[in-house]
Amino acid sequence: MANLVDSIVALVRQHWWIAALVCSALCIAAACTKMFEPAVAKKQRSERRKKKELRGLADRICSYTRTLREQFPNAAVVVSERDLAEQLRKQPDSVLTALNLLLTERKVQRTQLAGYWRLNP
Repeated sequence: MANLVDSIVALVRQHWWIAALVCSALCIAAACTKMFEPAVAKKQRSERRKKKELRGLADRICSYTRTLREQFPNAAVVVSERDLAEQLRKQPDSVLTALNLLLTERKVQRTQLAGYWRLNP
């Protein structure tokens, strides 16, 4: 085994330029596939990334809800969209989208006050 490693190292030392050429070709091929990707594939990849980010934000909101429930076990937890956005360091519109996703899952409820949400246990 050591003999094989030594022979590979010796080969690379003698022909380092071939290794550099192969690495360069692989990098160029990767860049070209990214550049010449069809618009449909780019759009699908972007949509998947946005859905994943939205799901992650919704999970962070659920985690924040559990934390508040531990602090206030007997009280109704109501938060504003703006405060939640500041707490999670996200844009208010993305927090609103995540809250609407949680609304369809019945994990939050709208309150009578505009911009405030009741977090369900």
